[in-house]
Amino acid sequence: MSASGGTKAIVAALAANLAIAVAKFVAFVFSGSSSMLAESVHSVADSGNQALLLVGGKKAQRKATPEHPFGYGRERYIYAFLVSIVLFSVGGMFALYEGYEKIKHPHELEHWYWPVGVLVFAIIAESFSFRTAIKESNVLRGHRSWKEFVRHAKAPELPVVLLEDLGALVGLVLALGGVGLALATGDSVWDGIGTLCIGVLLILIALVLAAETKSLLLGEAAGVEETRKIEAAVVDGDTVTRIIHMRTLHLGPEELLVAAKIAVRHDETAAEIAAAIDAAESRIRDAVPIARVIYLEPDIYSETEAVKGPDPEATPGGPTQPDAAH
Repeated sequence: MSASGGTKAIVAALAANLAIAVAKFVAFVFSGSSSMLAESVHSVADSGNQALLLVGGKKAQRKATPEHPFGYGRERYIYAFLVSIVLFSVGGMFALYEGYEKIKHPHELEHWYWPVGVLVFAIIAESFSFRTAIKESNVLRGHRSWKEFVRHAKAPELPVVLLEDLGALVGLVLALGGVGLALATGDSVWDGIGTLCIGVLLILIALVLAAETKSLLLGEAAGVEETRKIEAAVVDGDTVTRIIHMRTLHLGPEELLVAAKIAVRHDETAAEIAAAIDAAESRIRDAVPIARVIYLEPDIYSETEAVKGPDPEATPGGPTQPDAAH
């Protein structure tokens, strides 16, 4: 669902940005507005970003290989991270440079009706794209706030498109304000100030996207709701009496790895334990369909060991051994 919804939102944003980019370039040629040039580059960068998201989604569908036994699901995270870099450099930094140049060397706007007309058209087009992204996101967002959705979504495409479209709409309003003030006051410095504001906005959005996709690249656990479902599915109260410890990891937006040490009764036979593990794996997949890679290790629960707590040295990224520090 998230993949299909994300693709629909990406295609809608790509179509809108390509049309807007052409219109903005035409307006820049006729008017000389630096806000228009910054917005043109912004739309081109956005179009490239959506193309990157589509490529990442396609590559992530490749089947697992011996070299990559867990598949290529994280390709979507890699391409989403590339989007944040492009948005920061091509979009934000270029707009800051163009705004600085416009303030330092202002020149009068020509044919003002071109940028104003294109900006109005662009706002309408971006609004339709933004509406599509909101509609598709609401399917997955549920009762979460928009902030929680962006921060905790495992599929990167919809949060990326949402923030891009939001940035585009706010940027268009800033550009329209800069052009409007330049026309009203006869001082084209306002056009440069509007361009600087667009650059700051794009850089802030790029930093948010980079932080969120970096977290996904490092590897995030299952959400609270999914974790509860898995824990409830593992224990059957008969052979499997409890979970000693469990870890989960997203191999991709729609693929989850589950690894757990489970407590079994000491008098069960190997055949009974094997059957219980198979049944637990089946219950997990029924409860959380994206749990596709499951490893369950049987053990005998010990109260004495449990009170010691988890061993930090057995945790990935835990304390470094004294000998290893030299």
